[in-house]
Amino acid sequence: MMSSKARKKQMWSPQPLTPLMEGPDPEIQEEGGKKESSWEAIRDWFRVQKGLPQGSSLSTSAYGSNGITVPAKRQDLRLLLGVLGCPLAPIPQANDPADHPMPAHIKDIPFETSTAHYIIQQYLAASGCLKQQKCTKNMYASGMVKMVCCETEVSAGRNVKTLGTRTGESGCFVLWQMLPGMWSLELVVGGNKVVAGSDGKTVWRHTPWLGTHAAKGPQRPLRRIIQGLDPKSTASLFAKAQCLGEKRIGEDDCFVLKVSADREAVMERSEGPAEVIRYALYGYFCQKSGLLIYLEDSHLTRVETPENETVYWETTIGSSVADYRDVDGVLIAHQGRSIATVFRCGELSMEYTRTRMEEVWNIDDVVFNVPGLSMDYFIAPADIYDSSSAVQSP
Repeated sequence: MMSSKARKKQMWSPQPLTPLMEGPDPEIQEEGGKKESSWEAIRDWFRVQKGLPQGSSLSTSAYGSNGITVPAKRQDLRLLLGVLGCPLAPIPQANDPADHPMPAHIKDIPFETSTAHYIIQQYLAASGCLKQQKCTKNMYASGMVKMVCCETEVSAGRNVKTLGTRTGESGCFVLWQMLPGMWSLELVVGGNKVVAGSDGKTVWRHTPWLGTHAAKGPQRPLRRIIQGLDPKSTASLFAKAQCLGEKRIGEDDCFVLKVSADREAVMERSEGPAEVIRYALYGYFCQKSGLLIYLEDSHLTRVETPENETVYWETTIGSSVADYRDVDGVLIAHQGRSIATVFRCGELSMEYTRTRMEEVWNIDDVVFNVPGLSMDYFIAPADIYDSSSAVQSP
């Protein structure tokens, strides 16, 4: 017989369910069924902001690339999910540390490189990875997010106007990972579902407004994974890092490590008129605890417009990582905050546009070595191979 206390724990209160947008967006179908690229969606959003009066609440309607009206709130949500939903790390992950052999003689190792290598070893030790008893084969994590499109600053020479309000959308996500290189993410925010994954060879993403497409360039890990969820994956990304020195983040003195994507990998991500110029990742490791407390990546892209104008886009995402808790002997970050900035400027014009977005996330549950999880769970959708061209994932 169950005690009354145990039965009380089993009582469930009804919860209203928000309608979920899993299939094609009806508004996109009304727009003519044309699939926009990620660049076109972001470009259209910025065009709308330039035409709004100062102090606008962004509650009016916006126009898509087909000239069809799209609610501005939905346009904001598309931008948020496109930038912060499931971004990838800038550096391909090395499955084997032997891919980055150290020189035979210590004198052949630059001081900045050897220092970075030592800091990463300290990070692995501090997070508990070096003394981990069981081999981690897979991982499950779930959590909550809140995304906010904070403000947009539009400059036309000397005149600068600020638009937007701090209205946001809350949601949740489920993440599965199987080493090496396979992962699956389901994220629901504001009634829209974004799904992304990797089978170890192809990284893909599905959104209601863009459909399913594969990411260009080499296979890279999901950024959410390296935000304190998988210390070993984070360490592998900094295998070729250099130590830039020290910097204070909040109340903590940190070592700053930097690693840049190879030129060949950067060129592979370029597509059509969009040319990726650089992509870099910065890690800030606390000198006291040895743990990662801040992560920042930045990429710069040059786009040639049909009007023969050169436009530069720079996207920067900075993430604070906190609340480390022990999970089976490994310290896992359980909360954090990411701030993304999308900056657009012309090569000759003094005009620019800067938009700031924010995401606050919390991890509810983390489980290692889930029984029954197989590689079949990470198979890529068949329709990504039917597309004649892959769309770049931001």
